[in-house]
Amino acid sequence: MRDGPPCEKTGIMVDVRTHTFVPVIALVGALASAQALKLEPLDNPSGLGAMQANWTTTHDGDPLLTWVEAQKDDSYNLRYAIRKAGHWSEPRTIVAKRQFFQHPAEAPSVTALSDGTLLAEWIENPKVGSEAEFLYLSLSRDGVKWSPPVLAHKDRSMVQHGLASAISSGDHEASVFWLEALQGEDGPVSLKRTVLSTDGKILKEEALDKDVCACCPTSVVKTAKGLMLAYRDHTAGDIRDIAVLRLENGNWSTSKIIYPDSWKINACPTNAAATAAKGDHVAISWYTAAKNTPVVKMVFSEDGGTTFTKPLLISTGRAFGYTSIA
Repeated sequence: MRDGPPCEKTGIMVDVRTHTFVPVIALVGALASAQALKLEPLDNPSGLGAMQANWTTTHDGDPLLTWVEAQKDDSYNLRYAIRKAGHWSEPRTIVAKRQFFQHPAEAPSVTALSDGTLLAEWIENPKVGSEAEFLYLSLSRDGVKWSPPVLAHKDRSMVQHGLASAISSGDHEASVFWLEALQGEDGPVSLKRTVLSTDGKILKEEALDKDVCACCPTSVVKTAKGLMLAYRDHTAGDIRDIAVLRLENGNWSTSKIIYPDSWKINACPTNAAATAAKGDHVAISWYTAAKNTPVVKMVFSEDGGTTFTKPLLISTGRAFGYTSIA
């Protein structure tokens, strides 16, 4: 079960080149600003009863919205639309009549790869009534026809395989990062990577960390040196701090804690890190409640995630985390 505190988000817009940042959504209900924000409503391309909305961008930088729509037979369709030149494209269906896992931390997403191919990833309940999660992938070169869904993992047991993030990781190649709980959430949970080609073939599955926080999402970015993955680690004594791994020249670095908050908690906060990168400039924001003090912090890196600055305190009151960063 993916549990967590009530959701009050902190959104952060960062210029990773200059280390300037602007909180764009402060703690909900507690926004203290001398200048009111101006909100402009947009038309909504999704249908009535849509859920699990998620945002990404296309290869050209256009906003891409995904959502799940309920059907009359109690199944669900995964759909998306792209906003270009101030208008939404026609909503299109990626997959139909599926049993999606409905949790805020497991919203489906679409990632644009370097050659323009779109990669969709989502979580399903393989058995009604169970807490098992299966991670599925599908690709499209034209955004209209999608490849038959394939499982991202070799294991087929009724356990959790989820909390995924995806990125273009090479020519005609993508990487999907996810967690596998073979012994349930109380046992060691592994961080894994699946590599697939843009024609839908699974090329490789590998384990990156054999003991991570069971219910906290992953976040991956591309730097000038390679990939950098942020996640909530799990170490002796139930310490759950944010760690990073870097893939450079085909080799993975050792896991590194970006700052020793030493958050000791015998539970899973479903609350991890958000990342942004441009070249070797990297920013990471995250939530921690170490020493019973819930806060959101941020660090920067000028060398692709090899070293980091001291943390900046972002939150101004009692934070609940769930940060996003761009």
